[in-house]
Amino acid sequence: MAPTKPMKAMKQLSLAETGFLPKAGKQTRKAVFLAEMETVVPWSRLEGLIEPFYPKKGNGRPPMLLSTMLRIHFLQQWFGYSDPAMEETLHDVPLLRRFAGLDAFEDAMPDESTILRFRHLLEQHELAALLFAEVNTVLSEKGLSMKRGSVVDATLIAAPSSTKNRDKQRDPEMSQTRKGNQWYFGMKAHIGVDAESGLIHTVECTTAKVADNVMLKDCLHGDEKIVFADRGYHQNNRTIEHLAAEEGLAILVPTKKPKGGELTEQQKKSNRILSAIRAVVEHPFRVIKRQFGFTKVRYRGLKKNTGQIVTLFALSNLWMARHRLLPATGEVRP
Repeated sequence: MAPTKPMKAMKQLSLAETGFLPKAGKQTRKAVFLAEMETVVPWSRLEGLIEPFYPKKGNGRPPMLLSTMLRIHFLQQWFGYSDPAMEETLHDVPLLRRFAGLDAFEDAMPDESTILRFRHLLEQHELAALLFAEVNTVLSEKGLSMKRGSVVDATLIAAPSSTKNRDKQRDPEMSQTRKGNQWYFGMKAHIGVDAESGLIHTVECTTAKVADNVMLKDCLHGDEKIVFADRGYHQNNRTIEHLAAEEGLAILVPTKKPKGGELTEQQKKSNRILSAIRAVVEHPFRVIKRQFGFTKVRYRGLKKNTGQIVTLFALSNLWMARHRLLPATGEVRP
């Protein structure tokens, strides 16, 4: 990797902006979260990936600081703000404004068009994938490397099914599928996670109708010796009983109940053990859907939404590994 420029120090905020007044005490969960993310996100390395593509000072209006725009972009992912809502929030919420390095008494706040252009810059140069890879490189350097086993799974992400829009149609890049007796419209995020640490090493996005087992090989990093999956990846030669190997790779899925029969006690026990191992793959889905509130796509088109999803999984890796990345004292102050 090419050497990156060191991150510029965040500028000193005015006394008025920092609230130079006695404060009554409670430290909010949002403040603690942002303090942790300030510590664990490798800001300078991520900025170094974006900097070659970022506008330079010249004739015309000078660009916002790259460090500020990256922080704003991540705030949108963590708290689900649209571009207009993010602009409003920067005016209204001092905590988020300080995190972005902005001073309401000295700085012009970025408007929604500026925030939109930064997102389009990331999309145009497909930088979300580079950010995800760099986060995983940092985690690997910290001893959280991807080991020999992977767990694969997929989750459905809903898209608006209404046709009450300018085009009078649903997003043509999304599709419909049935899960059980329920129909869903949207896309799928397929992931591969390390069986030991639970950290995501691979993300692939498709329309909702693409079957899970079709994307199995795309969710692997290539050095696995064993893969754990659910019944959606089941084939006749992939069961926990047979421990079948394909091209030197053992792929384990739960044993299905035979038609008109029952599983043996040993098969049930084996399935429970496999379910316990597979549980780690559900944690990243919980983080992006519950912690970050991402339950429905925001944009039209697969490429734009894929960029956001890859960014969310990069941030979820940092959040899940935060206790191993924070200083040994464990005390983080906002």
